[in-house]
Amino acid sequence: AKSFWLMKCEPSAYTIERLAKDGTTGWEGVRNYQARNFMRDQMKVGDGVLFYASNADPSGVTGLATIVHEGYPDPFAFKKGHAYFDEASRKDAPTWYTVDVGYAETFPAIVSLETLKATPGLEEMMVTKKGSRLSIQPVTKAEFDIVCRLGRSRR
Repeated sequence: AKSFWLMKCEPSAYTIERLAKDGTTGWEGVRNYQARNFMRDQMKVGDGVLFYASNADPSGVTGLATIVHEGYPDPFAFKKGHAYFDEASRKDAPTWYTVDVGYAETFPAIVSLETLKATPGLEEMMVTKKGSRLSIQPVTKAEFDIVCRLGRSRR
């Protein structure tokens, strides 16, 4: 069964426009165990992704992506000198994982966090909860569909 996710990224690091240009990218650098477990254990090829610009003005969903490669060890965890290097992570026992995401769609305008919080049907969405800082979050199909409808209707 297809699953759905919200993946956060700061615009200074990566944007939906850059993903549109690149086609696909690795979602490296996640250093939270719960988010790592989602990538390592649950994300599957074909899963839908809400691409969320965090710490933006405004923060919100900017478009859609798809999981195109399931979880594999984050190569930057092994690269000495890299910002994501982790000396405790070993190739034979990796600590950190990543997935590859592929571009699907850019929304005409951002679906802001404020809009998400005000939209019926999204009350239980993790991103709308106070204190929710997780960079990768599961989303229900109903929530995904509502956000897609909102995103495609914004002109």
